[in-house]
Amino acid sequence: MAKSEKIEALIEGGKASAAPPLGPALGPMGVNIGQVITEINKKTEAFKGMKVPVTVIIDPVTKEFDIEIGTPPTSQLIKKEINLQKGASYPNIQKVGNMSIEQAIKVALMKKDSMNIPSLKSAVKTIIGSANSLGILVEGKTAPEINVDINAGKFDKEIEAQATETPTEKEPILKEQLAEIQKKYSKDLEKKKVTSAAQDEKKESKDKAAPAAKEVKK
Repeated sequence: MAKSEKIEALIEGGKASAAPPLGPALGPMGVNIGQVITEINKKTEAFKGMKVPVTVIIDPVTKEFDIEIGTPPTSQLIKKEINLQKGASYPNIQKVGNMSIEQAIKVALMKKDSMNIPSLKSAVKTIIGSANSLGILVEGKTAPEINVDINAGKFDKEIEAQATETPTEKEPILKEQLAEIQKKYSKDLEKKKVTSAAQDEKKESKDKAAPAAKEVKK
């Protein structure tokens, strides 16, 4: 049996084309380039705006092909989903976003295969944990709080239906929840920033003083 050929490339989700790097690499393989491109774009549609690792596996005899799609890091998918540039510096008291359960399900579906997690519910909880570490709430709650609701079956309907679209009427509620939590932690966050700034200044002064101290000893 002939050894399969592999072509690996980093492609923007949903935007593969016959241009480099894929086209020139696929040409000598004798496969239908159009079919390969179409299949890649179909499989990477959910990753629009993100670079996705793609592997095209080709049988050199039959010219049949298979496509394996890698996934971006979970944190990148979460930030992309809620249009967030950067996670929180102090996630326990700094809340920078609020996902819907549908958005958490969408990211979980993207990552489920690479997680080796048997159930979608468990995958959703894993995604929520990652969101929590970025300072992102889900349905206005932290990971421990929302997981209680998930375990109680509150979101079974959405998870079983693999719902990935946030209802329009929920969007203003998510914004209100986030604003309320941000207000709750605003004083604690301000204190934390002041303390951190003072610590950074102290460290900087210490670092500057160290070379001078060495010179004196000489």
